[in-house]
Amino acid sequence: MIQHIFLNLEEAVSVILFGIGFTMLLLHQNLIKKIMGMNIMDTAVYLFLAAKGYINGRMVPIVVDGIQDASAYINPVPSGLVLTGIVVSVSTTALMLALTIRLYERYGSLSLDQILTQIKEEERA
Repeated sequence: MIQHIFLNLEEAVSVILFGIGFTMLLLHQNLIKKIMGMNIMDTAVYLFLAAKGYINGRMVPIVVDGIQDASAYINPVPSGLVLTGIVVSVSTTALMLALTIRLYERYGSLSLDQILTQIKEEERA
């Protein structure tokens, strides 16, 4: 069992990171901590994709010395997915932080419970 974990160390670390991020997302009431949990989950997915796309003994798919056989290169698709995911993740994080700032300005708190309580009080009035 332990040998399998060490053979797939990157995958095991990505699963652990995903679990940490998911736990932060579920258990914390602070909106900033929830955003941090989402970012940790994103990072875990990128690590998993990068680990699955890498093949020992192959080169990055940048042709320098002329075209070689395709079996000499790693698959560029996971790298492209990771790069695209990072761009989307940064944009999503910026949007979430902007909305969090607006919520803090309006309700004076970053706690989700306090914000929801204030929203319910406003609806009653």
